[in-house]
Amino acid sequence: MRKLTVLVLRAVLVALLAGSVFVQAVMVPLLAVDMEGFNADHVYLRTPLLVITVLGVATIQVVLVCVWRLVTMVRRGTVFSHAAFRYVDVVMGAIVAAALLAFALGVLLAPGEAVAPGVVLLIGGVGLGILGVALIVLVLRTLLAQAVARDVEAARMRAELDEVI
Repeated sequence: MRKLTVLVLRAVLVALLAGSVFVQAVMVPLLAVDMEGFNADHVYLRTPLLVITVLGVATIQVVLVCVWRLVTMVRRGTVFSHAAFRYVDVVMGAIVAAALLAFALGVLLAPGEAVAPGVVLLIGGVGLGILGVALIVLVLRTLLAQAVARDVEAARMRAELDEVI
């Protein structure tokens, strides 16, 4: 990657991380205050909605930090190593956790008259889409595994060639 690309990507990651911290520090408390106005029939939704919101933002933050570490590895030329799998696996886990949170939100909102049934269906579709992203990351992890295996094989062959020469 070129230095400019890495710099721009890091600027985007910093902006997203700052935005997510703002959401957790400012917007969630404002949401909690706003939810105090819920009618008695929907008061049970207040705490679970806040918890799902905070955990959802936390999954985004985990992905951002792992992407930062992977970009650092790319810049250093060490991304094709076994150390990269740790970050890719954490990203996959965070994405699956986000999908489960979306499904939990749908289950939470499904009973009663809190939201229309179409909204619950849309939330389920979002959860399914998030799981699709996890599958894409799984495919990319497989490609990384193949690249690491080829890199190890090339290093072995280079060492054998050095012995022959």
